[in-house]
Amino acid sequence: MKMDLRNVNLNISLLFIFFFLSSSSSAYSLAQTNAQIRKNSLTPKENPFTVKASLVRYWNKQISNKLPKPDFLFSKASPLSAADAAFFTNLATQKSLSGHISTFCSSAKLFCFSESNPYLDNTPSKDADFAVYNNKKFATYGSGRLGGRDGFKNYSDGINFATGEFTKYSGSSTGHHEDFTSYAADGNVATGNFTSYAAGATGGGGTFQSYMPRVNVPDLRFASYDSDGNNHKLSFNSYVGDTNSGREFFISYAKNGNGVPAEFTTYGDTSNVIGSSFNGYGESGNAANDSFKAYSSNSNNPNNNFKNYGSGGNSGIDSFESYRDAANAGSDTFTSYARGSNTGKVNFLNYGKSFNEGKDIFKGYGSQGAKFPSVGFKVYGVNNSFKEYSPKGVNFAGYTKKTGPTTGSLKTSGKTVNKWVEEGKFFRESMLKEGTVMKMPDIRDKMPGRSFLPRSISSKLPFSTKELTELKSIFHAQENSTMEHVIGNTLAECKRAPSPGEKKQCVASIEDMIDFAVSILGHNVVVRTTDNVAGSKGEVMIGKVKGINGGRVTKSVSCHQSLYPYLLYYCHSVPKVRVYQADILNVDTKAKINHGVAICHVDTSSWSPGHGAFVALGSGPGLIEVCHWIFENDMTWAMAD
Repeated sequence: MKMDLRNVNLNISLLFIFFFLSSSSSAYSLAQTNAQIRKNSLTPKENPFTVKASLVRYWNKQISNKLPKPDFLFSKASPLSAADAAFFTNLATQKSLSGHISTFCSSAKLFCFSESNPYLDNTPSKDADFAVYNNKKFATYGSGRLGGRDGFKNYSDGINFATGEFTKYSGSSTGHHEDFTSYAADGNVATGNFTSYAAGATGGGGTFQSYMPRVNVPDLRFASYDSDGNNHKLSFNSYVGDTNSGREFFISYAKNGNGVPAEFTTYGDTSNVIGSSFNGYGESGNAANDSFKAYSSNSNNPNNNFKNYGSGGNSGIDSFESYRDAANAGSDTFTSYARGSNTGKVNFLNYGKSFNEGKDIFKGYGSQGAKFPSVGFKVYGVNNSFKEYSPKGVNFAGYTKKTGPTTGSLKTSGKTVNKWVEEGKFFRESMLKEGTVMKMPDIRDKMPGRSFLPRSISSKLPFSTKELTELKSIFHAQENSTMEHVIGNTLAECKRAPSPGEKKQCVASIEDMIDFAVSILGHNVVVRTTDNVAGSKGEVMIGKVKGINGGRVTKSVSCHQSLYPYLLYYCHSVPKVRVYQADILNVDTKAKINHGVAICHVDTSSWSPGHGAFVALGSGPGLIEVCHWIFENDMTWAMAD
């Protein structure tokens, strides 16, 4: 019996050796394959305490299906090591992160920036040409200079955060010219502080051309700009065009100036949710000549606030031509406009003749002792309120009681297209058919690269407008800085009440996002996004199309990035939708270049009549379905098939 067992063991050993020797190359290939599988696996083998390992365990606990884990989502997980995560969690618990913010931001891959760049104080001895220049502060630069010209070209173009501080720039100069050409173009967040710029300057002039175009969040402050100047001409040409969700402040602009002409041409053209405040603009000026041409034209929801504009001026002339032409919605307030002025002249040509009329309020217009003001309104829209305006000298010509349905739009191949709505951004469900050629909008993610925080850290950070002071301290955001503006805006949007029927939550970790999606859709869910950005801003052909859940009406959870120091998503439930996956092909070669995810909103009855989709496609709330692509780094969750 013992001999038999030994023989059996010997035979097994010989067979194993024979198999190993005869298939060594296959064994090597198999080992390589297994190593590659382990390398590509989302389940970490080396350290079960890493952030990603914890995330994988959480996913397996919350998601019931065994489908592949989404690499695009897991790639956004925090890069912190287990030790670093524990270290920064302890600092957050003790409210001590502020003292280590630089290390924290770099280690956790956050969007933080310093607002304490060194000033360049030296006045140039000769003309300066700044080309391809980034993020510097110019204090007292050009002050007291006689003649000459300084130019800024390609300044801070195409960077995530562009900042420039021009404090007391060109002050008390004589015959000095300043040109800003292609300033901070195509940036994500751009800020400019022009305080006491050209104050007391005589002669000369400044030109702002192609200033901050296509910026996501412009934030500009012009305080005491050109105050007490004498005939220092300023020209704003193509100023903050094609921008999204920004603001500009003009405080005490050209105050007490003498013969200071300012020209605004194509200001805020084709912008989205832009806000401008003109407070004390041209106040107490002498013979001011301000021209606003194509101001907020083709824009979406512009909000402009003119307060104490031209008040107390002498012989001033203000001209508004094509103001808010073809704009959508929005609100403008003119308070104390030309009040107490002397022989002022103000012309409004084609004011508020919008696609979808906004709301304009004129209060204290040309009143309070104004002497012979001349105010002309020609081709003026509806939805306007006039209070306390001068009973003399104000003329209304071509006042429109009702604007036609196609005003501010153009006809192209039988389709109504409005300039401020990018072609292809919204489309009808019938377009999602194989062989359809359509325009793809720019689906590229223009937000700065960031990572999620581990939940252990994000849960310990303040997140409310009441705690804004503490947040500013943590991230070293100065008073009235762009970072303060970024944080405050996002907090307000996250904390606003949901729309009727909407469920919403801002999530700062992947675990939070999973929990929200599961709470709406259940545990058997799938998250999807468009594969890449190929086809953006060009013509594409639709390939094979698949309807999720058999193309039936369902509900989903859509998540969109918000601008914040760490990766933050605004997630909300979207009922009554159909979700599609579609191959995107090159029109000429028919080769597949992308795989897109599109969502079609079947019920639009609760949408605003001024929604960009209706402006682009025609019709109105509840009358049509509206579809759009899921952009890069955005995503939609739906129940698994």
